[in-house]
Amino acid sequence: MPVNIAAYKQISTDLSKAKVSLVAVSKTRPVEEILGLYHLGQKDFGENYVQELVEKYERLPKDIRWHFIGHLQTNKVKYIAPFVSLIQSVDSKKLLNEINKQAQKNNCIIDCLLQVHIAEEETKFGFNESELAEIMNSDFSQLKNIQIIGLMGMASLTSDRKKIGNEFRYLKNQFDKYSQSSIINYQFSILSMGMSADYKMAVEEGSNMVRIGSLLFGNRD
Repeated sequence: MPVNIAAYKQISTDLSKAKVSLVAVSKTRPVEEILGLYHLGQKDFGENYVQELVEKYERLPKDIRWHFIGHLQTNKVKYIAPFVSLIQSVDSKKLLNEINKQAQKNNCIIDCLLQVHIAEEETKFGFNESELAEIMNSDFSQLKNIQIIGLMGMASLTSDRKKIGNEFRYLKNQFDKYSQSSIINYQFSILSMGMSADYKMAVEEGSNMVRIGSLLFGNRD
């Protein structure tokens, strides 16, 4: 299925006016479709699987900013560390340590978002409120090759708009809390929440980065 050019132009224009970044979720999509959006000016793409991301990185233009948005296993960090722009799905201190280790090996600094569990589904990963507080109060002085620059979350898969709004509002409150905190040295700047079905509500609740796939590429097979 070809890229929905009209939808892309409308969404990117609307988001640009709202000063919200668009990450095009390109998992399972062929490089030809990604190039279609790239040639329209899209530079940020999100992938869920390490092997697929590495293969696409090797085949596509090197000025693409790759976001890893899926559950990341520690033993696979080394494959994406040399080139990833932002790891959005950090859900453990162990993973942070490994990202720092691999970034050090590649003589780079890797930007990270902490994934917060805001939905009811048990299948979604992320820190709960007490775990987030614990990690935000950790000593990061040894982790010189990472920067925690914000939070990411996924709302429940439901048609209950009130519930989704409450989940987004909760994550925005957590983002604001740590943005104003002096316990971290990093500049909290990114709140990544909202996907194809709920991104407009996420933007209303304060998101400044959304992850959209099916509206741009059509539904996956």
